[in-house]
Amino acid sequence: MDQLSILVAEQYYRPELKRHRDLHIYRGMSNADFKLTTSLRINCKSRSKELEMPLLHNFTKYAVLEEPIMEGNVWKQMILGQHHGIPTRLLDWSFSPLMALHFATTESDLDQMDAHDAVVWKIDVHELHSRLPENYQKVMKKYSTTVFSMHMLEEACESPEQYDRDMKMDNMLVMEPPSLDRRIISQYSFFSIVPNDMQDIEKFLDVNTKKTARYIIDRKLRWQIRDFLDHQNITERIVYPGLDGLAQWLGRHYYVRE
Repeated sequence: MDQLSILVAEQYYRPELKRHRDLHIYRGMSNADFKLTTSLRINCKSRSKELEMPLLHNFTKYAVLEEPIMEGNVWKQMILGQHHGIPTRLLDWSFSPLMALHFATTESDLDQMDAHDAVVWKIDVHELHSRLPENYQKVMKKYSTTVFSMHMLEEACESPEQYDRDMKMDNMLVMEPPSLDRRIISQYSFFSIVPNDMQDIEKFLDVNTKKTARYIIDRKLRWQIRDFLDHQNITERIVYPGLDGLAQWLGRHYYVRE
């Protein structure tokens, strides 16, 4: 638990700002054996590159009545598709380590909480983006920021195909999505956009970064950390605003451990 408090409170003093700030983002997963991989790769396997655009096209075709803002903008289609559960190349992260811990200490089957260790990944956006190609660096400099917005991404890159050509398997960009939904705000969401040629995200991070960290959460501590998060008001009720989140939170709150 001592290491947990370091993870939660970790920030660095930046003398140029006279503030404590960092640009780490975190991803929690309920099983330490799970690999960093996208839902597109899991779903479409070796045909991911071939099937990505037809999948997004059909999602937009059928969903545009509900979400007209996404027509004609492939990045919005991708973000909304990820939000609603279609397979995409996006990988979810959060600026909040507490939010990552929430996902690491939550199971659809709560009987599994004691069955395996969990994991929280941490990456440094400054470190990742220092490697980006020149046209992306110019856009960051223009807007005086390291974090890409959707509009900055559109300015640097006109399509996923161009993004793949620019990044190959050597780079990966992190974007803060627009606040299209309360869930994005509540989860303090960020997305890494994984190039189609990058088949092993963990190998890329191991070879090309020094500040990436992987925290293993012992299965014996998962319920204790879960109770700590509940005390900090990091629950499904906050993570998924609305009745669905409320129902999930109450179901877990009244779960009986045997």
